[in-house]
Amino acid sequence: MDRLDFLRTRLLPSVLTAAGVTLLAAGLLTYTVPVAAEPAPTPTPRPSVASVATPSPRLTLPPLGTATPAPSPSPPSDRVATRVRIAALDIDLPVIKGPKGYPKCDVAMYLVDPADPPRLAQPGLGRATYLFAHARPGMFEPLLLLKPSKIRGNVVEVWTSDDLLFLYEITEVRRGQTDLNDALSAKQEELWLQTSEGPKGTVGKTQVLAMPLAVGVADPKSDAHPKAKPRSC
Repeated sequence: MDRLDFLRTRLLPSVLTAAGVTLLAAGLLTYTVPVAAEPAPTPTPRPSVASVATPSPRLTLPPLGTATPAPSPSPPSDRVATRVRIAALDIDLPVIKGPKGYPKCDVAMYLVDPADPPRLAQPGLGRATYLFAHARPGMFEPLLLLKPSKIRGNVVEVWTSDDLLFLYEITEVRRGQTDLNDALSAKQEELWLQTSEGPKGTVGKTQVLAMPLAVGVADPKSDAHPKAKPRSC
């Protein structure tokens, strides 16, 4: 992993947390500093905050202490996830709508909740987003093979059809799961990733929970709209 990816996937969440990042509910990154008490002759100097270096056009985030570009107060009703990446784990997949039959290969898929109103949602809509893919090379296999300690703390990037980039940090890895109850009952922004634990028909699944860090503007040409080539497998 090069230095820029390290900053994006490991250092960025730590910096955001330390700076008191306000999550997606507000859409802001803020940094608060104390003001010198009067009658001090000169105010306490503001700490120097370096800009977060990000490779263009992958991510557009302002320096800490300034507002992050936020999605519209009324997100488009047709927003869907289009791409998911965990750079530290070499996962980078287009995202498509989950099929009614057996899941496709070479893509991740978002789960559509048939309930009315739906309990699952797309990124930025205040509920859980649920993405799944096979545990195969080039797909979600690292989520199955790696120890949880190697998975937790990594940043997940999710691009959407309206050219936004949502960042999440992995907080939990759950093995042998047999239901989606926690994702379906979420009352806040969450990201769930699922992969299988055995051959077709194996009941238990691996679920990975990630919590929101920030949202920024994505490059619509090179980042947000990868060409999906799903295949039967």
